[in-house]
Amino acid sequence: NLTAGIGVNLNTIERSMADVLADGRSTLAETILPTETAGIDVAPAHIDLASTEGELFTALGREAILREAMRETIDVYDYVLIDCPPNLGLLTVNGLVAATSVIIPVQTQFYAMKGLNNLVKVINAIRLKLNRDLRILGLLPTFYDARTLLGRDMLEELRELGDHHVFETMVKQTVRLGEAPLLRAMAAHATGATL
Repeated sequence: NLTAGIGVNLNTIERSMADVLADGRSTLAETILPTETAGIDVAPAHIDLASTEGELFTALGREAILREAMRETIDVYDYVLIDCPPNLGLLTVNGLVAATSVIIPVQTQFYAMKGLNNLVKVINAIRLKLNRDLRILGLLPTFYDARTLLGRDMLEELRELGDHHVFETMVKQTVRLGEAPLLRAMAAHATGATL
């Protein structure tokens, strides 16, 4: 959803990250598009990226395909953010192998905290075997609601969990967060554009 959320019309995408990751049908440089925000480009993705994961299982060097694809383009940018799906599949592993730092968004809810332990184990395994430069930059609390006891307790537990930095900035639980994509779609509809 990041591609649409940053303002790229999904119907106009000719090349996507699926083309980059699946048999190198496209290079990353050919895929990158400018966005409405000056200084920010995006390598777009949409639903076809999910089917790419199946193709990655049979690829040689499957864990490092994204890192290899980024080699020719990486020096152009000051920062590259890799948005990974919320699972520990090959797409996420590719993101972790290509990255130097990880920001882990963590919902301030019970089950999300349990999943965090598994992710940290995977990151440590990747650091050991595939990417010695990988480090956890910090934990980003999301869906935080300071009005609830659960929210406050989960934030406190997150801060006490291990030795990871917890960012002071957090994504708070608000109806506006859910309304934002709808408002963008309504604005695009009013101008005749399609998301």
